[in-house]
Amino acid sequence: MTGKLVLEDGSIFEGKSFGFEKSTAGEVVFSTGMVGYPESLTDPSYKGQILIFTYPLIGNYGVQNKKYWESDGIKVSGLIVSTYNDTPSHFLSEMSLSSWLKEEKVPALEISDTRFLTQKIRTKGTLLGKIVVDEDIPFYDPDRENLVETVSSLELKKIGNGAKNIAIINCGVKKNIEICLLKRGVRITVVPWNYDLFKTLKPEEIDGIVISSGPGNPKKVNETIMTVQKALNKKIPILGICLGHQLLALAAGGDTHKLKFGHRSQNQPCVLKESDRCFITTQNHGFAVSKIPPGFKAWFENANDGSNEGIIHGHLPFMSIQFHPEANPGPMDTEWIFDDFLKLL
Repeated sequence: MTGKLVLEDGSIFEGKSFGFEKSTAGEVVFSTGMVGYPESLTDPSYKGQILIFTYPLIGNYGVQNKKYWESDGIKVSGLIVSTYNDTPSHFLSEMSLSSWLKEEKVPALEISDTRFLTQKIRTKGTLLGKIVVDEDIPFYDPDRENLVETVSSLELKKIGNGAKNIAIINCGVKKNIEICLLKRGVRITVVPWNYDLFKTLKPEEIDGIVISSGPGNPKKVNETIMTVQKALNKKIPILGICLGHQLLALAAGGDTHKLKFGHRSQNQPCVLKESDRCFITTQNHGFAVSKIPPGFKAWFENANDGSNEGIIHGHLPFMSIQFHPEANPGPMDTEWIFDDFLKLL
């Protein structure tokens, strides 16, 4: 079956459907990662987005067991690839990408010129779009909604048995964030995005707080921002990751803005300020910190566009990064940030 990708600027791209045969709409973004499509598709940060993979061959190693995914299922609204391989070969593969997409009711198109599509987005900026398969539908702007409440958990979850307790505010947490903390010998309490952290747990029961990654506009996540403000006043150690970086900045008096086309890849270079070190990082975000809050200083900076990639407080135990130190897939060069954070507990 054929379908078409329609962009808000009037562009139309014909393609071959290999996913669920229904129409969908969202924000059209691109990722330049060469591997890791199952992890990317299950990353809650892609909620509300139609994802273009720029790497030309997708599907060649199939889909592994759900224990390797970053969440409980596919979170993208739709998928665009250049060439889809329906005969996967990998010892961990349990199904083809097409079968998985159909099972999870996610549409996908094979469009030959993803390079041209990516160049268009890089020139014009992120565009709204829709995959039209069965019937025409209106465009949809995910920035107008609080996407975090659609991907966060509904209940509190406790994992591990370490001496120190880390509260993770689940704004769309990736599974590997939990794994990276657990393997460092702490126990974690994962709470919903709008959970009143200090109503149930006493401050002395919380040794540290991680504000997780997640989708959408950070200024829509008011309840989390208010919780972080309380934590700042109580001087509880805080680590923000991706969206959590933006939420910490807003809670502390900073500001955020939307990037032209965002950072979505496994090769974003980030310079550690006041040093000559540059780390290669995995990223997935459309917003960034535009104003560093009082008392904080820039910690990392993007070597490509100069945007902020991290902030750290001058003397209090607050820090955050825009990239993923738990990167999966991707380089593990910055996993030491978890170690530095845990030293503050």
